[in-house]
Amino acid sequence: MESIVRLGIIGAGGFVGAVLRYLVSGWVQYRSGSLIFPFGTMSVNMIGCLVIGFMTYLVESRSMFSPELRSFVLIGLLGAFTTFSTFGNETLGLIRDNRIDLAVMNGGFQVFVGVGMVWLGRILAANIWR
Repeated sequence: MESIVRLGIIGAGGFVGAVLRYLVSGWVQYRSGSLIFPFGTMSVNMIGCLVIGFMTYLVESRSMFSPELRSFVLIGLLGAFTTFSTFGNETLGLIRDNRIDLAVMNGGFQVFVGVGMVWLGRILAANIWR
């Protein structure tokens, strides 16, 4: 069972990440002037990928950051800012482990099935609330 302190640290990071996602995504979308393409979402996904890559390198190669800071940033903040960064980090891990097959499967499955699940959710909601 997770300790209450660790869960609190992750929750605090999640709060910060969710607020940052809202602010950064909205600001980028507004600045882009686009009413169609989701530049805001794309920007938080790419920023999250950059940050998780930067931090995991320092954790793995330099043993930097306490377990508490890793929980706050990697799980809480980035988890709420964008789970796409975790997806990217895990897929890169598979590539680094020379499991290209699993990396391709992970990427393809999550993108295509994820979009399909959004579509299915919309169909279910439309059928329930006619």
